[in-house]
Amino acid sequence: MSGGRLSSIDGGGLRLEGELGFATARSLWQEAAEHLPAAGTVRIDLAGVTRADSAGVALLIHWTRMQRDHGGGVEFVNIPAQMRSIARVSGVDGILPLSDQ
Repeated sequence: MSGGRLSSIDGGGLRLEGELGFATARSLWQEAAEHLPAAGTVRIDLAGVTRADSAGVALLIHWTRMQRDHGGGVEFVNIPAQMRSIARVSGVDGILPLSDQ
């Protein structure tokens, strides 16, 4: 799978699959409005992400802020090592709700 895709999963969570980078971030940025709840906390599973770059990490930051602005939250689970490394090197790992699950 190449293009990034966001889909709903059982239990009210979301699944992110494919590439999460400069080529896909813009469409996922816009698509999130359809999937993210207006309030509450949403769990987003990133186990299906095959490749990521700094644009992908920026997208996670955007979703975190968007949910916070609506009085909710987000929890990212199954974060690929590549994304964790980018977040750590960029100094944003402390602001992203990255679960060790």
